[in-house]
Amino acid sequence: MQDGPHMEELSEALRLEADAQRALQAGDPAASSGFLAAAARYRRSWELAPPRSFGRLVGMLKASILGGDADEAARYALEQLGDTADSPASSYALALARLATGDDAGAAEAAEGMREGGAAFARAADAIAALAARDADAYAAAIDAIVADFAARTDHITGVRIADTALMLDRLAEPRGLPARAPLTLPES
Repeated sequence: MQDGPHMEELSEALRLEADAQRALQAGDPAASSGFLAAAARYRRSWELAPPRSFGRLVGMLKASILGGDADEAARYALEQLGDTADSPASSYALALARLATGDDAGAAEAAEGMREGGAAFARAADAIAALAARDADAYAAAIDAIVADFAARTDHITGVRIADTALMLDRLAEPRGLPARAPLTLPES
């Protein structure tokens, strides 16, 4: 993408998210406010970016969920997306927004559209489907696969060795009566 204000906002969102991830690992209660600040920057980047930059909506939702206040972000994402998604990234955003608002059946339906996005998207789709079904065994297997994938990576987007996707999904698992599975620090691969 071309440089511009949307990229400046995205860079700042990523920086704030990395700082929040470090704070989370350190047990610092300021992590929540850091994630929410990152979510606000992801949203602003979405608003400034060329259409269909759905990864920014996913980032906004993920940071909002990790920050513990996803209601407004989920409503906003649903307004932006409408009722359907037509790409793996828009399906991911729709699935997360629906999970955050308690529409488990809709989340599972949206997650199916993620599977065309490759292995990492499919692993997240597996976890979302398990959450929606409240299937503890399937959820545990999906989270273990996500954590193993993150542990094997050398290129963490924020530079922090943390399975943020798994941690975010754990935040959505707890209200559904499923145990958290993701470690705060990745095991060495």
